[in-house]
Amino acid sequence: MKLMASLSLATFPDASSSKIAANAVAVAKNIEATLHAVAINVDIPDVSNALLSYLLDLPNKIREVEAASRKCGSVLLEAITKEAAHGGVTLTTQLLTAPPALMGDVAAKQFRYFDVCLAGWAPANQTARMIAEAILFGSGRPTLLLPDSTDVGVLGHVVISWGASRVAARAVADAHAFLERASMITVVTVNDEKPLPGQDIGERLAQGLRTRGLVAEAASIQAGDRSIGTALQEHALKIGGDLLVMGGYGHSRVRDFVLGGATEGILADLRLPVLLSH
Repeated sequence: MKLMASLSLATFPDASSSKIAANAVAVAKNIEATLHAVAINVDIPDVSNALLSYLLDLPNKIREVEAASRKCGSVLLEAITKEAAHGGVTLTTQLLTAPPALMGDVAAKQFRYFDVCLAGWAPANQTARMIAEAILFGSGRPTLLLPDSTDVGVLGHVVISWGASRVAARAVADAHAFLERASMITVVTVNDEKPLPGQDIGERLAQGLRTRGLVAEAASIQAGDRSIGTALQEHALKIGGDLLVMGGYGHSRVRDFVLGGATEGILADLRLPVLLSH
């Protein structure tokens, strides 16, 4: 069965980086998936009265912002179209519009029809973060964050963050397309972050993966005075990991996301591609 990946492209007020085009195509090639790219343009309601319109020229400013958003969306879709053609990836594209506060919700609802959601990530891009969090917690699909500082190549070494929790188990299941194509899988357990539900839980998962015909090993690390997100990423990079798989903890309070410590640590300082599953 052919996998279907979706890609969100932010256009306002902070646009997605053009690097997302090459990275998204690289991921789609890794898992032999088709790619559906969605540019989400802004639709700003005109709530001005006659006096404000006269003094501030709000309707004209709204039109200018919306036009800039549409132009940005077209440029991003053109870039991904060229990358997909060059990489031999089947691509479909779509333009959507949404009010600024609902961009994430619109993306999350659209992406429920795909197998994995892709999103570009830059530390200062609050729009990208808002959309990615909405997709992670609202789409019911795993979300792969692609840092703008990284050129995605072959995702051969997959690192799993494992604490035997429900969301971690969900993440492993959602990562099957990456795991079955991996040349190496390392199951990493952080021993000093919180009480674990048993001994050798990492080795138990690794053994299960080996039983399924995969190459897997287990490792235990200490976070020490580092955040768990930093510890996991530093260890993944140290051992040559190309992709980190982990559960995404958090929930929404009227569109303000309350994140778990590990998830927040990853989002605050993303250093390699991370597949988050909720």
